[in-house]
Amino acid sequence: MAEITAGMVKELREKTDAPMMECKKALSEADGDMVKAEEILRVKLGNKASKAAARVAAEGVVSIHISADGKLGSILEINSETDFVAKNDDFLKLAGDCAALIAINNPADVAALSALPLGEGTVESTRSALVGKIGENMSLRRFTRVEAKGKLQSYIHGGAKVGVLIDLVGGDEQLARDLAMHIAASKPKSLDASGVSAELLDTERRIAIEKARESGKPEAMLEKIAEGTVQKYLKDVTLLGQVFVKAEDGKQTIEQLLKAKGASVASFTLYVVGEGIEKKVVDFATEVAEQQAAAAAAR
Repeated sequence: MAEITAGMVKELREKTDAPMMECKKALSEADGDMVKAEEILRVKLGNKASKAAARVAAEGVVSIHISADGKLGSILEINSETDFVAKNDDFLKLAGDCAALIAINNPADVAALSALPLGEGTVESTRSALVGKIGENMSLRRFTRVEAKGKLQSYIHGGAKVGVLIDLVGGDEQLARDLAMHIAASKPKSLDASGVSAELLDTERRIAIEKARESGKPEAMLEKIAEGTVQKYLKDVTLLGQVFVKAEDGKQTIEQLLKAKGASVASFTLYVVGEGIEKKVVDFATEVAEQQAAAAAAR
């Protein structure tokens, strides 16, 4: 049996918002496996156990560039340490310049983007100079470049904290904008079921079975219940399966909307600033004490 430390319990609690004792029990049952313990909590407590895991702490902006004809575009996330810097004009200019460079030059990755010419030097030298000027680190995190099959539309929300780039075939500009706004609000994981990983579906199926078993459902019904849960999950996380946020009847799905408009979505990219990044949380009093101790030791 693995030793369950206070630090492990604290980490699981921060991820799940579950009660401390429930976290300790789950870790014991999972023999210290953090991922398994989180899954156990989801079985017992439902989606409440995963709400904190969706929280993000990194600052920065999403920047989007689209060519005049709407056929070529890019979306970029660039991070900073604080929201104050994320609003700095020089920082925002760097983000916009990099988004344009991505669309025009098609760099293979962040390293290739960093090496591209910009101003009197490169993207990297410009970034480094800005870090020196502002006194805060900043990094180019990720980007996507799109050659449209239809026409590109974008939407930026929440002070550039959420950005969407969508490639719509057919339809019109209003439909494209409505869809981009829907994606920003509903945050689908993929266009359709083919974009959802088998591993993720297996996890949802396994959790559904355990929940049904704990509620006393007959063993013969567990697979059927799990399949129904998975299908509901797919409707919730795929763009085509989601109910359109502006649907007047509250029932029309994106798939039905597109069919009615004679249009289709070739692709979309959704970036949420800091998504998936864990930010270290430091207790201020502890940090001051550590600094004082280090200073004393250095004397």
